[in-house]
Amino acid sequence: MRTLRAPRRPAAPTAPRRDPAPSRLAFRAERLWLTPGFRRALRLGLPLLLVTGLAGGYLADGGRRAALQADLADLRLSVENRPEFMVGLMAIDGASPPVARAIRKMLPVTLPVSSFRLDLPAFRAAIEQIDAVASADLQVRKGGVLQVVVRERVPVILWRGRAGLEMLDATGHRVATLLDRTARGDLPVIAGVGADQAVGEALEVLAAAGPVTPRIRGLVRMGERRWDVVLDRDQRILLPEERPVAAMQRVAALDQAEDLLGRDIAVVDLRNEMRPTIRLAGTEAMGTADSEVVGQ
Repeated sequence: MRTLRAPRRPAAPTAPRRDPAPSRLAFRAERLWLTPGFRRALRLGLPLLLVTGLAGGYLADGGRRAALQADLADLRLSVENRPEFMVGLMAIDGASPPVARAIRKMLPVTLPVSSFRLDLPAFRAAIEQIDAVASADLQVRKGGVLQVVVRERVPVILWRGRAGLEMLDATGHRVATLLDRTARGDLPVIAGVGADQAVGEALEVLAAAGPVTPRIRGLVRMGERRWDVVLDRDQRILLPEERPVAAMQRVAALDQAEDLLGRDIAVVDLRNEMRPTIRLAGTEAMGTADSEVVGQ
């Protein structure tokens, strides 16, 4: 007797095994996300790009731009014109009345004005262009006061040049024009081309004159290289180009010891240090014109 067997059922197909490794694209995306710079750019750059796009779209319209500019201008004016930023007074210290008046006339705006509209560096540069001003310091103080501190040049000598009589400071810089010599009779006089370039040496010669100083009418620059000292009684001392101060000291010492300049002498010539010479009065009329120049 045959035993019947049930037919075999075909085996169910098995699902293919999945590779646990990520795909190349997913791997690169994951590595990119783990990059700190990419995450920072995504967090900051994307919002910034979005805001820029929205702002650009809003400002694309000309009317909106004009309205925004007008609002910004009004806001700026409202801030600039606040009372705490207004300058209503100008105080000037260290300046003589003529210089102070000149500075007030040079103020580029009319007070009261906002401190934001004051260009202090430009105003200071303009003030320092005045011959009598050596330096200026500007600042806005509390209470709306523009403080101007001026240091004026001090005239120490008078230079009679082609333009007239000029007051100079110790550096030879012009201070002001003098119309009347008697207004500054306390200042010595120099004359000649290039005399203003050698003010320091002229002051040293005058200081070395000692007891001869009251008789000095002025110094004349000769050939832009040396000095002639013009005295009263038409006397003249010709100083050398080199070491004029020492030569002047020698003359002062001789005059004090021997009354050299009290004699009938017209010229004391010290141009040659090894051979000083003396010219008696009446032998030659020398330097009369220059004497008149420095004496006027």
